[in-house]
Amino acid sequence: MTDAARQRIDKWLFFTRVVKSRSLAAKIVQAGKVRLNREKIDQAAHNVKPGDVLTVTLDRRILVLKVVAPGTRRGPAEEARTLYEDLSSPLEAKLPAEVPTAERDPGTGRPTKRERRAIDRFEGRD
Repeated sequence: MTDAARQRIDKWLFFTRVVKSRSLAAKIVQAGKVRLNREKIDQAAHNVKPGDVLTVTLDRRILVLKVVAPGTRRGPAEEARTLYEDLSSPLEAKLPAEVPTAERDPGTGRPTKRERRAIDRFEGRD
């Protein structure tokens, strides 16, 4: 396979509009939130080629994308969709729309130390 059919993973994620910027794509890869063919990668310079399967963990969803072609530019969304095939299951795409949060009555001021500890326990930050 020629080098023209390969592309850096951070550029490819940026061109496919998975992330907003190339530097953000590099940070996601370096944080270990991207798997290439089921193997964790931590270098943004890693090359992807057509046929590779990427698993990308974002804030509220997990994307499973099959690389169809390398990108040449960050074009419109229709052009970006031609670069990959979405293998994500519909169940993975649906996450709870609203997460329960600790609420306080308006005008009660800042929480006391005891209340803050209760909030931390509620949110799982023990």
